[in-house]
Amino acid sequence: MNRAALDPVCSRTLFAALAAGALLAACATGGDVLTQSRQLLEQGQGEQALNLLAKAAEARPANSAYRAEYYRERDLLITQWYAEAEALRQAGQLDRAEALYRRILQYDHSNQRARAGLALVEKDRRDQPLIAKAAQLVKEHDYAQAKQVLAPVLKDNPAQRDARRLGRAIEAALAPPVPAAPILQSSVTKPISLELHDVSLRTAFDVLSRAAGLNFLFDKDVNAEQQTTIVVRDQKVEDVIHQILISNQLADKVLNKTTALIYPNTAQKQREYQELMVKAFYISNADVRKTADMLRTILDARHIFVDDKLNLLVIKDTPKNVGLAQRLIAVQDVAQPEVVLDVEVLEVSFERLLNLGLRYPSTLAWSLVGGNSSSAPTPGVLTLPQWLSRNAGLVQLTFSDPLFLLSLQQHDTGTNLLANPEIRVKSGAKATIHIGDRVPVVTTTAAATGSFISQSVSYLDVGLKLVVEPIVHLDDDVGIKVGLEVSNITNTIQSPNGDTLTYQIGTRTADTVLRAHDGDTQVLAGLINNQEQRSADRVPGLGELPIVGRLFSSNSTDRSKTEIVLLITPHIVRNLTPPAPADQEFFAGTEPPAAGPLFGMGAPSAPFVTVPRPAAPPAPQKKSAEPSGNTMAPFGGVQQPGQ
Repeated sequence: MNRAALDPVCSRTLFAALAAGALLAACATGGDVLTQSRQLLEQGQGEQALNLLAKAAEARPANSAYRAEYYRERDLLITQWYAEAEALRQAGQLDRAEALYRRILQYDHSNQRARAGLALVEKDRRDQPLIAKAAQLVKEHDYAQAKQVLAPVLKDNPAQRDARRLGRAIEAALAPPVPAAPILQSSVTKPISLELHDVSLRTAFDVLSRAAGLNFLFDKDVNAEQQTTIVVRDQKVEDVIHQILISNQLADKVLNKTTALIYPNTAQKQREYQELMVKAFYISNADVRKTADMLRTILDARHIFVDDKLNLLVIKDTPKNVGLAQRLIAVQDVAQPEVVLDVEVLEVSFERLLNLGLRYPSTLAWSLVGGNSSSAPTPGVLTLPQWLSRNAGLVQLTFSDPLFLLSLQQHDTGTNLLANPEIRVKSGAKATIHIGDRVPVVTTTAAATGSFISQSVSYLDVGLKLVVEPIVHLDDDVGIKVGLEVSNITNTIQSPNGDTLTYQIGTRTADTVLRAHDGDTQVLAGLINNQEQRSADRVPGLGELPIVGRLFSSNSTDRSKTEIVLLITPHIVRNLTPPAPADQEFFAGTEPPAAGPLFGMGAPSAPFVTVPRPAAPPAPQKKSAEPSGNTMAPFGGVQQPGQ
């Protein structure tokens, strides 16, 4: 390449270098460097701002303002970078987190938090394969091996979020189950039919004992000679026992697979014989005290402990009631809906000032200024020699205003944005925004004699005040209770003695309840203030003529109209997720709460019928070991189907 071709390139390069040097020199003078660095920081170019300040401080070491601004912006950026790095590390984005930690150390070599963050990143990288392997073992239900794989991770890095979450799942799976209450197991698995009339309870249970191979014990308060009647067809033995207990207001306590204790179904006996269990619930979303009130109301639970700090609820009750409590808590403990409200408050103002016409002087004066004499003239005084030597300057004509003033003025104004906040709030919660001033109001307290006693200061909110309270509905609609107040100081009033200053406040308020769909914008308007002022200056007589009067008058019209407009747009972040229908509706037994299906077997497979002993004609006498009038088949008085 020849020299002729190199010259333009070298010229452009030299010009660019000189321009960059000139720009740096211009930025390094006065307060331009500080202003530019702050602008770069606001635009999100933090590193460029720091580099600019570092070069300026190196060029002018005696300027301490550059160093102070450098350290201020550096500390601000380091705080932001560290928070972002921690969030990325916990989300598993280790490469991006490491880059941010190293960026912090680039500007602050002794930052211990960044060094600790890098150490945690290295630990997470070593632990990720073990956590993935443990998660795979959990999917394969090999919880013991998963716990063994995860143990060194939790020992070395107990704050690792994924490892802690996986460890809780493994512990829950390996936790020993709550011992289940024993269930009676009859030796007869086929349905049976039984018909007994006016027999004692002892006899009825004796028949079932011999037929099903079960043992029954009676509480001392059970009247074993109480008469009962039962007629069932094709029922399981457990259901027959259940029906006898219900029809005679009895309950049972299963001691083992073949033995049950029969006792009266009273509250006192229930407390004596029913087994109790304790279960702790950590409430995530619901109000723990409201949850406790729900359990007391629905389950009549009396033994409930609430810890507000831990959101912990502990219940002690029967296994059945504890199971019902678990289902009720699952229905109530759901995440609360949240909504983001985009709000714009506009002051739609329209003001027009029109000033049009000719303005004439309002006063006209004639005055004497003196004559042409060697002595100084005296204004307003005229001597005979001055009169004899008078000229055109003897009299002066004076106007208060210019002789003619043509007014041509028109002024228009437009809309003003008062506020544009974005509010995130939970469903049913209240959010308040105040943009303005708090004006102090001094109150003086004096005795009846007028002597000063004390003064107190209270504050009055002036400006824009917005209160919103949204409620998120299941169909993605949001009901919003809105309170808007726009106020300003219109006048100050001084007390007669001059000790107290009060304010006259002009205000416009609106309170309403509206409902909007997700993403729809609702407009609240109509808070209007309309003013109109007209004035005219005319030459008397001439200014009132029909057409020509326009030349001898000046008209001024001032119109102003302001309107407050509220635009609100809801965006649902999280809506209410109702539980499954099976969790919202389930059977809870009968009163008292402890009563219910026997042995966890569910409701009887078929209703039982108790019938009185039918009247029958005399039958031939027949030898039988059973009481007269009872019909029973062989095998202990139990008739099998098909016999």
